Amino acid sequence: MSGAGLAGDASGNIYFLDANGGFDATLDANGFPNLGDYGNAFMKVATATGKLAVADYFTSSNIVTEPDSDVDLGSGGVLLLPDQTDSAGQLHQLAVGAGKDESIYVVDRNDMGKLNSVSNNIYQQLPRALPQGEWGMPAWFNGRVYYGGQSDVLKAFDVVNARLQTTPSSQSSTVFAYPGTTPSVSANGTKNGIVWAVENSSGDGVLHAYDAANLSHELYNSNQATNGRDSFTDNKFITPVVANGKVYVGTTTGVAAFGLLTP
Repeated sequence: MSGAGLAGDASGNIYFLDANGGFDATLDANGFPNLGDYGNAFMKVATATGKLAVADYFTSSNIVTEPDSDVDLGSGGVLLLPDQTDSAGQLHQLAVGAGKDESIYVVDRNDMGKLNSVSNNIYQQLPRALPQGEWGMPAWFNGRVYYGGQSDVLKAFDVVNARLQTTPSSQSSTVFAYPGTTPSVSANGTKNGIVWAVENSSGDGVLHAYDAANLSHELYNSNQATNGRDSFTDNKFITPVVANGKVYVGTTTGVAAFGLLTP
């Protein structure tokens, strides 16, 4: 998952995306692989009995050919959304994930879809939303999902009536080279949201800060300071960490700490 961690819900279930590997296309009576092999799947693992057990999963209808093309799902990480209500007032518990095949997948955590060999039996799919694939995970803030795909701009997708909108509501002007970027968000509650993103740029890393309400409005980047004051060595699969008024970025040799300068 390109450095992304596992996700967990209040019931103790664990969610993750796994990569290329064997998947048993012969299913048992409950729709699970008969030999228990779940390569290239969106996984839900239960812990309620004190033992790890697969509770549900989703995999794409082209699971047999997808590993041969190296477009596995496991290059990306999973994000659990806060409970969402649709236009009919129905509550949905959703998760999002994306990998190398360019799509964003939205699953219902209570009915993920399993395998349908004809078409994806899934809550929602956004084909080609990330044209070069995803090597990281998204962030969430104020009803938006932020994705920074490989060799793509940083994009904000609004969630309206429990559906991810197919067109980004805003995006950055900067294109983030391989492996893209995993954003993080700082805010004062629901106000003053800032999306932080690290760019790999020919050995020199760049920290960007964007207005969470409009990614076309860049608030700061670390190349703006003269004489290379804010420069650092780039590193793959790094998520900016915000704590106590500072932003921390892992480099190949240490940690860079960014904060307000004192007079």
